[in-house]
Amino acid sequence: MNRSRLSVVIITFNEENNIGNCIQSVKSLADEIIVVDSFSTDRTCEISENMGATVVQHAFEGHIQQKNWAKDQANFDWVLSLDADECLSKELSEAIFTIKQKQFSKKTSDNKPIYGYTMNRLNHLGGKPIKGCGWYPDRKLRL
Repeated sequence: MNRSRLSVVIITFNEENNIGNCIQSVKSLADEIIVVDSFSTDRTCEISENMGATVVQHAFEGHIQQKNWAKDQANFDWVLSLDADECLSKELSEAIFTIKQKQFSKKTSDNKPIYGYTMNRLNHLGGKPIKGCGWYPDRKLRL
């Protein structure tokens, strides 16, 4: 089956409590997983490598700068960008899998080019989802 390849880049700093869930949520989709770590002092890098991710160290210069630097480390054109405390839901994972099988269609149904995909982010505070206050859906361009 000829399909598009997907890089997943994850930025981290001392995320040993979250990185495993994040990586697990993308493992079935990713052709490569790159963890860009800001010199964690916990087990973030060890956990990431044990789960099959490539770890690259890079000093944190700002959130946008780190995300852009991480994207530039990817080997494939399509890149899913996450923070270590983010995980894909089953529904989102299935949707991305379907899009990937269609080789990330370069055109919409009305023949317009597709350059990326946004997704709704559900924020949590104190372990509880926040669906009010304008926090959901928090649409982000991540793919």
